[in-house]
Amino acid sequence: MSGHSKWSTIKHKKGAADAKRGKIFTKIIKEIVIAAKDGADVESNAKLRTAVLKARAANMPKDNIEKAIKKGSGEAGGADYVELVYEGYASGGVGLIIETLSDNKNRTAANVKSILTKAGGQMATTGAVSYQFKRMGVVLFAKDKVDADMLEELAIEMGAEDVQVESESIEVLIEPSGFGAFLDALEARAIPTLNAEISMISDQKVMLDKEKTLKVLQLIDKLEDDDDVQTVFSNLAIDPSMDLG
Repeated sequence: MSGHSKWSTIKHKKGAADAKRGKIFTKIIKEIVIAAKDGADVESNAKLRTAVLKARAANMPKDNIEKAIKKGSGEAGGADYVELVYEGYASGGVGLIIETLSDNKNRTAANVKSILTKAGGQMATTGAVSYQFKRMGVVLFAKDKVDADMLEELAIEMGAEDVQVESESIEVLIEPSGFGAFLDALEARAIPTLNAEISMISDQKVMLDKEKTLKVLQLIDKLEDDDDVQTVFSNLAIDPSMDLG
């Protein structure tokens, strides 16, 4: 999945190409394991439900999902992953939030620092970047698959902070505290989603020229290629008219 320029922040992710599928599955399994530590019930654990939705969207086999839940809930043995969040800067002053799941903190920290440094970026102290971001639930819909008016009304009723209707998609931003209830409401009404996750968004965006934008996106690609890195958020803004091909 390429960076979504309509978001208040840019979350640049790989597509689920066949050659990358194994790596994507590994990352999602780690996410499910961590989420399941708070309970194996998908209905009552919003974080786990989000991870399972992501797994289904990537066409992960049901057995893999169930095994990951069992590992996280303690029913089966496995690596003890911990969530580690790093902050940093890419060239041009673009802020980065790097979320990882790791069974070796020293390895993960060293890899993240090396990738940043080689690309002209640098690590930042805790809080130096994160104050610019806000955690939000982001739900994306295909406009031709839903009743836009009904969806907008439901989103507002459920406490959505923003509803953005574009030519082909609809994006709903909602506080994390209401994210699970909104997903339940969508499921009850059989409203299909393209993607649903807790994201980090920022209103303090940085816009660069094409050359520097590509350099930042390449850095994010390299970070997300690391097995321990789950997601990279940035406050890079991309001009929709910019041809990045």
